[in-house]
Amino acid sequence: MSDSIATQLYLISPPKFDPDGFAAQLKEAVANDIVTCFQLRMPGVSEAELAETARRLAPICWDHDVAFLLCDHVDLVKELKLDGVHLEGNVSEQAVKEARKSLGEEQSIGVSCFSSRHIAMLAGEAGADYVSFGPIFDSATKDMDADPDALEALRWWAVMMELPCVAVGGLTPDNCSDCVTRGADFLAVVSSIWNHPEGAGTAVKAFEKAITGATS
Repeated sequence: MSDSIATQLYLISPPKFDPDGFAAQLKEAVANDIVTCFQLRMPGVSEAELAETARRLAPICWDHDVAFLLCDHVDLVKELKLDGVHLEGNVSEQAVKEARKSLGEEQSIGVSCFSSRHIAMLAGEAGADYVSFGPIFDSATKDMDADPDALEALRWWAVMMELPCVAVGGLTPDNCSDCVTRGADFLAVVSSIWNHPEGAGTAVKAFEKAITGATS
């Protein structure tokens, strides 16, 4: 983790990708200290394919002290000894408790909370290590419109709660400053990293510059 910048980058994989080509992109992206977390999210694939991809990509992250999380699939996180799980969708308090019971205290649990302070508080009480709010902007990755209440929920959470919060949804270097100034601990980013015409490393540096500018 970077000592000089409070807001860090939380990378999420594109929904579909070629593992060989993506491994090179990932290695380039995580070389910057501002990246502290990577989530592998591959909706619709088999557990076998997900496990194979995780085994391929996790060492790249670990070589750079970047945490490697899976989206859902708690059992696979435990089996592969990954760093944690992100639970998305309509996550219940009980689901968080069950994940915590399964994973113990060493592995992290994150929860998607949309713009709901109530869901976020229940998730925190049930054992989540962080909560995410969004989509802040329209999300092409999930084909979701921006939630007009998400940014205010993030601001409120950052002021009132100690549990880390993540801003997610349509974030780019050009529009992320409000999330930074409102206290987001992490910016979760997808297409703005992997689809950058000059490569993932250049995209990460652009976010670093934007975050630094927002906090200076």
